[in-house]
Parts: sequence; C-alpha cells; structure tokens
Amino acid sequence: MKTTGIGYWVLGVACLAGAAPAMGQGRSTPFQVGDRILLRVEADSVLSDTFTVVAGPALRLPEIGEISLAGVSRSEVEPHLTRVLGRYIKHLTLEARALIRISVMGEVERPGFYAVPTDLVLPDALMLAGGATADARLDRLTVMRGNAALQDESALQAAIARGATLDELGMRAGDRIQVPRARLDPESKWRIAGIIVTGLATAVGVIALSR
Repeated sequence: MKTTGIGYWVLGVACLAGAAPAMGQGRSTPFQVGDRILLRVEADSVLSDTFTVVAGPALRLPEIGEISLAGVSRSEVEPHLTRVLGRYIKHLTLEARALIRISVMGEVERPGFYAVPTDLVLPDALMLAGGATADARLDRLTVMRGNAALQDESALQAAIARGATLDELGMRAGDRIQVPRARLDPESKWRIAGIIVTGLATAVGVIALSR
C-alpha cells in the first residue's frame, strides 16, 4: 500500500539538467501570476535562483528590475530572457525553465504539492510523487481545475500517448492530477467473499479433526 506523507518538493537547479521536453501537439500556455521561473545565469549567483511571476505578467529580478512576460509563452522563456538580459550582461550564458505548483493526489506513493517544470510529461510528474500504487487505475486518471476536469479521459489518454507536456495540456498553478483507485466489480467481491468463507470452513474442519 501507499505511504501517506504529504510533501512539498521544489525542484532545484538540478532540474535544468533534465531530459529534453517531449514533442506534443498542444500549444504552449502564457505565464500566469504565481508561476515560477528557475533561472541559472553563469557566473552570477544573484540571478541564479527561482523567481515568482508577478502581475503584468512580469519577472522581477534583483539589480535588473521587472522584465515583461506579456505575450511570452512558457516554452519561450529561455530565448526571451536571453534576449533581454543580453542587454545588461556581456557574454551571457543562461538556462531558464518555467515551473508550476500542482498537486498529485490519489493512488500515488507520496501525494502532495510539487513545483514541477512545465515541459515535463505527465507520467514523469507522477514519478515525482513516487509513482502509482498497485491499486491505481492509470487509465482513469484526470487533470482537475477546481471541480472540473480539463479533458475527458479518452482525450487525456491520447495526449499522454503522444508525449504531451504539462504545458501542452494547458496545466496551471493550482491544478491537480488525480489518480483514482481501482474498484472491484460485484462478481469479484462475491468470489473473494466465497474464498474467505471456504477458507474459514476448511480451517474449522481441520481444527475439529485435530481434537
């Protein structure tokens, strides 16, 4: 069975060394207030940090000020920041990655809240939560925003099969990946009950014979 510890993991600079994003068929999502950007600027520790997107949307950086993200999709953040910061820093080398804070709930080993890269594919997001339990129904998982599913199950399964990223699925901060528990059909329940009853009867018979 799964463990139930609730954790909040923020991916550090090591995320920047992750695998290249899978190619999906969706469109990249614009930045929302509260999204995060993991930034690493070579030889500049002040600008190498995780920053939160503020109203505008914009990125507020120390010693630089606000950089507009209006009209910039999350998949375009690295080339956009390279162009803008190149006006201030000579011989600039940077890496940038958009993060969103989501929850992964239900039949996973470590349900909780996670700050994840938007170019992650959904199965990898589940692995951050320890992977699915033995009782999970992965073919019935949903992506929820409040009480509503972003896509129906068949559309979501098709998107997962083609390697769509969280960005291409349109996920935002606060969304939830819900992994449901498998349910036994009524016949299975009766079969299990029958096995238990038969086992008990056999055990009683053995005890009676041994006396």
